[in-house]
Amino acid sequence: MEIACLDLEGVLVPEIWIGFAEKTGIEALRATTREVPDYDELMQQRLRILDEHGLGLPDIQEVIATMSPMPGALEFVQWLKSNFQLIILSDTFYEFSHPLMRQLEFPTLFCHRLVADEKGKIVDYKLRQKDPKRASVQALHSLNFRVIASGDSYNDVSMLAEADAGILFRSPEKVQQEFPQYPAVSEYADLRREFCKASLRELSP
Repeated sequence: MEIACLDLEGVLVPEIWIGFAEKTGIEALRATTREVPDYDELMQQRLRILDEHGLGLPDIQEVIATMSPMPGALEFVQWLKSNFQLIILSDTFYEFSHPLMRQLEFPTLFCHRLVADEKGKIVDYKLRQKDPKRASVQALHSLNFRVIASGDSYNDVSMLAEADAGILFRSPEKVQQEFPQYPAVSEYADLRREFCKASLRELSP
């Protein structure tokens, strides 16, 4: 049995923090794992900026409620679900994801948790586990699943390396240059073809 594992932000939905940065005008919040490979460093930076500006979880959720998946993302998810088991492996948070996952018809999502106080100030975050994307693929392998994975950023590379086949999707040029072993595509039709090529079964793209 084959399982498809996808990143969420940058692959199926816009980057949430970039959307929030555009709404608030805080340029420093545009940083993502495309630019900062160390996730803890990135999150500590985000929490510090939110605290400095007096912004909390309700402010971010208000922006997320206005966001939609990328054009073609739902159709791609539907195609994947008709051909594979599908799991979204993301470094987003359950407190962010519900409006966007609803629009994607609720594929299975593995991600993290935020810790907020009674006023909605985000005081901490809780990773599901260390290197969760790689660990998830390792766990699937232990269950005798074959895994095809796709992502766009530095925090996806360990997932791609652990998978039986990895594909970069709409990734920055520098990520593609650093990891040329993975095919890199930018359109869902091409991503479907890469999944078909990576599969051990005959699939129609």
